[in-house]
This record gives sequence, C-alpha cells and structure tokens, in this order.
Amino acid sequence: METLLLWLFYISSFYAFIPGIISRIFGFRVFRKGIGSGQFALTFDDGPDPRFTPRLLDLLQQYDAKATFFVVGAHAERHPELIRRIHEEGHLIGIHNYVHKSNWLMRPSTVRRQIQRTDDIIFAITGERSTYYRPPWGIVNLFDFSKRRQVQIVLWSAMFGDWREKQGSERLAEKMLSRLNPGEVMLLHDRGTTLGADPGAPEHMLVALERTLQEAEIRGLKSIRVDEMIKAAESSPMHRLSFAKRIIVGLWLAWEQVFQFLFQLKTVSQDNPFLHFRLRKYQGQPLMMEGGVMLNKGDKVIELHIDNRQLFELGVHSRSTAQLAIRMIRRMNQDLPLLADMIAADERLMTAKALYGVSMLNRGPEKFGFTIVDLPSGWFARSTKFYLSLLMSVIHPAGGARLKERSEVLVPKMIVMPIQLLLHSKNKIPLDSKVKILERREEDYSVKVVHEAELPSATIVN
Repeated sequence: METLLLWLFYISSFYAFIPGIISRIFGFRVFRKGIGSGQFALTFDDGPDPRFTPRLLDLLQQYDAKATFFVVGAHAERHPELIRRIHEEGHLIGIHNYVHKSNWLMRPSTVRRQIQRTDDIIFAITGERSTYYRPPWGIVNLFDFSKRRQVQIVLWSAMFGDWREKQGSERLAEKMLSRLNPGEVMLLHDRGTTLGADPGAPEHMLVALERTLQEAEIRGLKSIRVDEMIKAAESSPMHRLSFAKRIIVGLWLAWEQVFQFLFQLKTVSQDNPFLHFRLRKYQGQPLMMEGGVMLNKGDKVIELHIDNRQLFELGVHSRSTAQLAIRMIRRMNQDLPLLADMIAADERLMTAKALYGVSMLNRGPEKFGFTIVDLPSGWFARSTKFYLSLLMSVIHPAGGARLKERSEVLVPKMIVMPIQLLLHSKNKIPLDSKVKILERREEDYSVKVVHEAELPSATIVN
C-alpha cells in the first residue's frame, strides 16, 4: 500500500505539481506579466454572468478600458448575447474550459476537448477563433505545455481573492491599488458561482474596480488587452534572452519580493518605484564620510536598494552603457530629493547618520555626494562580487562580453553619505552637462562604450 501511494505521489508530482511550479515561478511556456511604462491588463475569469458582466462592460466603457475575458464555455453557451457584446466592444475573449474543473483532475484528451468545445462556441457567436487559454485556478498539467502551438497559456501577476465577499470592496480596492503598476496582469472574476466563490462577491469587485480605474486615469495608466501586452513583450529585448537567463531573472525578481517583505522595505515613489530603503544599524569598520563626518559601528543608517525590476528593465532597454548611464543618473536625481523629504518628515528616519548601499565600482555616486569605500575582504565581498557579476551579465547592454573586457573593475564598493548633506542640498546636483556629454557619446558611433567609471550606482544589492 505504501509503495502504491508513493508511486501515485511521484506520478502526480510529475504530471501536475512540478509543471505548476515551473510555470508559476519561471514563466515556462506561459505569459504572466508584461512590460511597458503605461499599460496594465485587466482579466476576468468564470463568466459571462447576466447579473454582473453587463455592469462590468458599462464600467469598462466609461473609462475607455479594454480587458480580457476568460469565459467558461457552458456559461458562454447560455449567454451568447454577452459574448457578442464583449466582442463588439473590443475586448479579447479567451478560453477557461467548458466547465470550471481543474486540469489536474482531467486526462490530456479531456482538457483538449474542453478547450476545443469552448473555442467552437466562441467562434459560432463571434466568427473568430480564440488562441488564449487560462486553465481554471491557473493549474497546468504536463501535457498543457504541448498545446503551445494551439493556444497561448495566460496566467497572472496579481491576484486579490476577489471571489470572497468578506474582505469587502474597501480592502479589495486597497489591494488592487497597491498592485496598480505597468505590466501587471490582474486576475478578477465577473461571476461568483464557482466552487469556493461567494455569489455576491463580484458586487464588491465592481466597486473596487471603479476606484482602480479612477486612479489609473490619474496616473496615466491604461488597461489593454492581453494580446496587445504579449505583442509588446515579444518585441522587447527580454524576449530574446535565453531560457537560462530568464530563470536567473525570475529568481532574482522573486528574491526582490521576498527581501522587501522580510525586511519591510519602504519605497520612495510608489507610482514609479526605483529606490527602496530601510533603517538599520551600521556593522562595518569606522569610516570618514564627506565633510569630515565619522560613521561608527552601531550608528543608524538608511540602507538603499534599487528596485530589481526597474533595474532589469533599464538594462534590457538600453542600447549601450552610455544610455544606461543617462537613465540611471536621471532616476537617482529624481528620487534622492524625494527621499530627503521623507527623511525630514519622519522623526525615526532623522535618527540615521548616513545613507548606505553596496554598488559596483564606479565614480558616479561621488557626483551625488557619496563617499566610495572598498568592502572589507572576506566572504561577504566575494559573494557580493559573484552575485553582481552574474547580475551584470544579464542586465548589462553588452552582456557577458563586458565582464570579460573589464572583469578587474567589477568589484563591489560601499557608498555612504551623511544624512545632513542630503537634507541640506536635497541632492539636486547640476547634471545637465554630464547628461549632455553622455548623450553626445551615445550619438557618436565612434565611441561605442563609455568607461565603467562614468556609470552611476547602477547596482545596489539586496
């Protein structure tokens, strides 16, 4: 009996659990998150529903928002007028099986029939085939990956538990607004009759969605269809990364989320997160900072961390080192004054003596008032160098070639600045001349690489 149970465990893991893990964590053969500076995607599962879907469509029309509806075939069959309206109003229709049943509990041939039957229903109503598929609960099995040529599997990057009534519209809106960022694929539900869902839950979803669309309008964010987001992602440099590098990026971005949660990092600008920080005690050797200020062990510091996703997107969208340098300089110059305002308004942060971070070797931070100091030799310095070298091989415009050319300069450094210096100047340094020089070099094809020493602090480690 034990042997039988063990074999059942092995088979189920191979068939369902392992494919589910690699699709969720690494995005293997699925689409989870887009790119871009001004778009996000609203997706709705389990419908259509005669009670809630018409009101949802009215709301989307009011804010000129486009969405993707992953419909259950049986519901679509009963309400063709809603499918027709979704299509006519310019939204994308995807497949969510004919019945809402987990793919883990169905044979591959059964799943295939579920998809085909739902697609036939959509085609009979709209005259168009659907090639986008979201398995119920986002659960894939091993053979779902083989459907890549027939359908694009679409998961999500943000889920809010909107199928539960008890959290209410206020809490749901807070959760949605906290994830209202470019590239997000939001999972919502326009029907509450699925197993585990509350029938009246979509009522709260509609209230929270209106608040989210209002805020998106203020921020200049627009909801687009998933197919548009996928098209933009496929034309991006990230799409050209090897699978191995995508795994590195996936782990790196996942670590970002874990690190921020564990250490309760705060963000300088919620609308466009770039700098995160936390208050902690300095544990290093005494060192002299700008202006003769001494930093001693035990002094409080504000530790800086650059957002991993922002850093990655800046790197992969930069054509050269010069362009990456320009973008990093501008972002630092935008966020440091905001950080100064946050510190000045918080008594707890005002107890800090310095800003602190760990960066790759460069002289850019000196322009902002930072002092650059070698890390003490040891395990931390070696592990940090390995981590940053691996990171730079992925995000740097020149990739691994840059590491081979100038491996001797890829040494992590501490950067420190007295808090009072930041507060006094708000760090608005005159960057125009430096940026113009870099822009001229970017345009001059005879100068293809700017010296690494001219880069700003492009990597502050987590």
